[in-house]
Amino acid sequence: MDEKEKNQGKILLMLLPFWTPLLPPMGISCLKSHLQAHGYPVKAVDASAHPDFKQLYEDYFNVLRKAVPEKKQGNFYSIGHDVLRNHMTAFMKNNDKNRYMELLKLLVYNTFYEEISSEELHRLHEIMGRFYTRLEEYLLGLLEGEKPAVLGLSVNSGTLSASMFAAKFTRERFPRIKIVMGGGVFADQLDAGSPNFKSFLEETSGYIDNIIIGEGETLFVKLLKGELPDSQKVFTLNDIDWEILDLDKAGTPDFSDFDLSAYPNLGAYTSRSCPFQCSFCSETVQWGKYRRKTARRIVEELTGQYKTYGHQLFFMTDSLLNPVITDLAGEFIRSDTSIYWDACIRADKNVCDTRNTLLWRKGGFYRARLGLESGSPRILDKMGKKITPGQIKEALKSLAYAGIKTSTLWVIGHPGETEEDFRQTLDLVEEMKDYIYDVEGTPFWYHLTGQSNSEEWLGEKSVLLYPEWAGDMLVTRTWIIDCEPGREEIYRRMHRFMAMLKRLGIPNPYSMLEIYEADQRWKKLHKNAVPAQAEFARAGYIDENKKIKELNFIASEIQENGDFGF
Repeated sequence: MDEKEKNQGKILLMLLPFWTPLLPPMGISCLKSHLQAHGYPVKAVDASAHPDFKQLYEDYFNVLRKAVPEKKQGNFYSIGHDVLRNHMTAFMKNNDKNRYMELLKLLVYNTFYEEISSEELHRLHEIMGRFYTRLEEYLLGLLEGEKPAVLGLSVNSGTLSASMFAAKFTRERFPRIKIVMGGGVFADQLDAGSPNFKSFLEETSGYIDNIIIGEGETLFVKLLKGELPDSQKVFTLNDIDWEILDLDKAGTPDFSDFDLSAYPNLGAYTSRSCPFQCSFCSETVQWGKYRRKTARRIVEELTGQYKTYGHQLFFMTDSLLNPVITDLAGEFIRSDTSIYWDACIRADKNVCDTRNTLLWRKGGFYRARLGLESGSPRILDKMGKKITPGQIKEALKSLAYAGIKTSTLWVIGHPGETEEDFRQTLDLVEEMKDYIYDVEGTPFWYHLTGQSNSEEWLGEKSVLLYPEWAGDMLVTRTWIIDCEPGREEIYRRMHRFMAMLKRLGIPNPYSMLEIYEADQRWKKLHKNAVPAQAEFARAGYIDENKKIKELNFIASEIQENGDFGF
């Protein structure tokens, strides 16, 4: 491909608002690397990190926060995204002002169970108007400046509305640009088997050329080369006989287009998919067969990224790191460079062994994100978690002993959860408060298709959360299961959960100040505590992990009390 051909074939990959910019967007970073290896010129853009959109996001949530009493805010930013994402769609499709304002009122009520005033509704409407005006200006400048032949939009539930707007705007202003969509939203809310997906195809038929579902690198290249049927709009791995990527031959994510000062972490991954099938998860639906890179390849990749970009702190985007974590830590210990990594792990038996957690800490393991979900053995069984409350306790103690931050994730209101089940979750969190770095609690979210247990739950009575008429303004309709606990009770439990965290002083940090305070608390609680996040920005190179020492009296106590419940 000569220079003229490359310019004619330029690809613009975008992630649009709103998505919290904890790390550069991995999907388009991996795609950029892969496409460039095949000779295509690529530009990657993360609009969520743009200061104007970040400010509009804060403006929106400031109004919402004032409209909702503190006792009903629950995990405010997490559940508030339900209001934001649906409002973004409703604003874009608003053809009836009265119905639109009625729906906006329902969006707030069915999330916080609080009536919002007309004044506050109009303020939210005004902010949304400013958002779309700014988005149009942003898109126009970008498309005129880059002049792409192909626009690739990476879409999740929070970015769907802005992505649809961008696709429609691009088709109207620049009709020759080919528009392709892909992303995680097509594994849950827009799963290909759902009614949502059918209506989405009809809605976007005039301005989206192709949709790629699942792992996108190979499919995207084949699409660009003309190796897929012109008459077909939607492509999955089924269309290429499940030709999945050999991860050890995959390119390193390319972050060169991003302002990396906007992110506390860089991203990396060791595997795709998951070896487990928790009932509420869509990970295996998205990625198919579980596979992983070698530990040596990962160490080389992260060390190279550190040398290129100067970041020591990485977020591993794997579903779970358990299968590779010990090998990975060993390789990093043997390496000359200290790299710190943040990852999701299961509370398996090996996590309950302080010999393992100390080894992982020496290898750079910085933060463990644990999907603990419930303190009830009965609910853990219903979820298919294959862990026990006893394991949860010992895993938290073992990780905290090594100083590794323990970020715990809990699902409130799984189908069949009783008040007693919920009480067991509250009691477990309270008992383990000093071994928990922070807590993220979310209400149970149901998708008609796409979750591991979707077919089983279809046997229950699923009903629409919003009226039929609202479907004209909501691309992704929300279903709930008509069973106990009901949605309002789930949110009451959510509020009780968050109130307990506040009483106990367990953080749920979002701002940099809150993260700083959470780090100081962790350092006071644990002698082996990892460095504070702020230290990576100001200290230059950190290698304290190489010098971590065993605390024998704590290790002995944990091992003597270890009861895994098997």
